Amino acid sequence: MPLVLAAGLVLVLAAVGIAVVRPGPVADWLGDGSAGRDTPSPAAEPAPVAVLAGADANAPMPTPEGVRAALAPLVDVPALGDRVHVSVADVTTGQPLFGRGEDDGTVPASVTKLVTGVTVLAARGPAYRIPTRVVAGAAPGEVVIVGGGDPTLAVDKNGFYPGAARLDDLAGQVRDALAGTKPTKVTVDSSLYSGPLFEPGWDDDIPTGGYGGAITALMTDGARSDVTRAKKDAAAGNHWAERVTQPDLAAGRAFARLLGLPAGAVARGTAPAATTASATGAPGPGAELGRVESLPMVRLVDIMISDSDNIIAEALARQVALARNEPASFVGAGAAMDAVAGELGLPADELTLADGSGLSRSNRISPSLLTDLIALAGAGSRPELAAIFGGLPVADWSGTLADRYETAATKAGAGVVRAKTGTLTKVHAIAGLVSTADGRLLTFAVLTDAVPPDGLTAARGALDRIGAALAGCGCR
Repeated sequence: MPLVLAAGLVLVLAAVGIAVVRPGPVADWLGDGSAGRDTPSPAAEPAPVAVLAGADANAPMPTPEGVRAALAPLVDVPALGDRVHVSVADVTTGQPLFGRGEDDGTVPASVTKLVTGVTVLAARGPAYRIPTRVVAGAAPGEVVIVGGGDPTLAVDKNGFYPGAARLDDLAGQVRDALAGTKPTKVTVDSSLYSGPLFEPGWDDDIPTGGYGGAITALMTDGARSDVTRAKKDAAAGNHWAERVTQPDLAAGRAFARLLGLPAGAVARGTAPAATTASATGAPGPGAELGRVESLPMVRLVDIMISDSDNIIAEALARQVALARNEPASFVGAGAAMDAVAGELGLPADELTLADGSGLSRSNRISPSLLTDLIALAGAGSRPELAAIFGGLPVADWSGTLADRYETAATKAGAGVVRAKTGTLTKVHAIAGLVSTADGRLLTFAVLTDAVPPDGLTAARGALDRIGAALAGCGCR
């Protein structure tokens, strides 16, 4: 997976004019500890096969008049409702090319994840890994598992997320640290997060609807209750999965089983402050007994965007909060992401976030903020932000765009539109990149939040025609 992702990043970053190759920053972000060291050179990796059309930095830029002529008839269609907000800009220069309500806050649905990805990469850095720790408890025989917010933590090698940190590794470390002393109790400390488990702006069916769930600082496999089935479904393109109702306790009970303890030996609590070792040399209360760390942030962002993983998105939003000393809650995460967006020079007054996934109808994002964000990520001044591009679905190829851009009216966008989509009832959105017929790379965002409830298919087709129009014209 590191080699595949590195190759994908090189392709994507090259497309937006950023030269990043291994060894170097990408290798470090992916956990390649040999980067920059005096180690034997590995065999040359084969050149990756390009699946996306490359952008031409010298291609002529569309004119605002040309873009308006191409898009105006496609924006004013009944299928998109009466609140259609659009922004189109040139990636290289950042120059706006078309706008329609471009500065108006609109319910964004899952395109929110682009903001979550950029802000967590800025706040934490692409190499950051989320820890899960175990410390000695205050009582004899007690061990405390402390959730750090890693939603991908697995129980064992059969976890949902490849390469994730594992509880069985953690249990082995604890057994070694206790030197044969068998623990008698597991305390689950998920106090890192505060506030409600579900965002109040979520629709009533989201907590049990298979795409959301309770957000706790300790969980395994994104809180999926049946990992084997979830893996099979995901391989078939279905990311719905039943979630456990108490993810932290479920993880604690799985950890207890690995230590040979029954479920009754598990309870919630908090870790004691660290103290010195006892006179016998045994670990004192609060002493660390084991630690595992998540995949690096660059890979978590990639998974979040490519799979539109809502649980990962909420965990990453809380990492922004923690990095900015805000409460690790829905409210704290929203405030922190807004602050980081402002630090990046984005129009934070056009951003209101109640969650990091886009499930909340309380979110508001303007299309122009999204195009500004994408242009910033592609400008090269902050190369770590370009990691958001690696997971973007490709039209008629991957992710949520795999079965779109297939009609005669939209085929021009196949393979050259790369974008994050968003869908809630009455809300349909898309934001990403497109190469014009001349090879000029543009960023575009179309957000609608007043579509008829039964208009999903028609709205998606209308959005795809907008992307295809940009792909099929020079717009000059």
